[in-house]
Amino acid sequence: MAVVLSNVNTEAGLKKLDEYLLTRSYISGYLASKDDMAVYTALSSAPKSSYVNATRWYDHISALLRSSGVTAEGEGVKVESSASFVASTPEVGDQKAAAADEDDDSDVDLFGEETEEDKKAAEERAASAKASTKKKESGKSSVLLDVKPWDDETDMKKLEETVRSVKMEGLLWGASKLVSVGYGIKKLQIMMTIVDDLVSVDNLIEDHFDVEPANEYIQSCDIVAFNKICLWFHEN
Repeated sequence: MAVVLSNVNTEAGLKKLDEYLLTRSYISGYLASKDDMAVYTALSSAPKSSYVNATRWYDHISALLRSSGVTAEGEGVKVESSASFVASTPEVGDQKAAAADEDDDSDVDLFGEETEEDKKAAEERAASAKASTKKKESGKSSVLLDVKPWDDETDMKKLEETVRSVKMEGLLWGASKLVSVGYGIKKLQIMMTIVDDLVSVDNLIEDHFDVEPANEYIQSCDIVAFNKICLWFHEN
């Protein structure tokens, strides 16, 4: 699936980006990738705080750049100056890309030509990321959790607030959504990024979710996906 975004530096483009990131931690997949870097570098500045999802994603990518960098390939993304924001199959994406190339010479090709401002911003971010990797640190992982309530009367808003209230060094909460499991009951699916040497997912669940007052709302918590992001290393 290729993702095509309209100009993310306009109010309309930012609104669509914010809506797109409502149920996602990254532009594509469950890992930060070159797709995220493509959109990140296309932004002239951080999104306004009113765009909650876009701001959360932007801050997360900024933190990754300062700590470990982004190395995953991704699925492909194109940011255009005038095309509408769509997710498409490769066939549809190819047609839209071809039409955009013919009709609008002002399209922004993030893997091709760059403006001087784009190059300068990218160089500054790269310098900041390199300066922050002087010390050897551990790897990071992206984790997807299933958090189940006791019944259909459980306040799911309170349940999510309880989950996100857990704060510790090396833990960053990401996107979340409610998923129906039947009989009117919904479970919470939530992403988190952890520094492996600082956070144990099993201990987090046992020490924070299986005890009071969290277990007033949480019946159980399971790991759905656990993916390594990368290893940080010292650069000479």
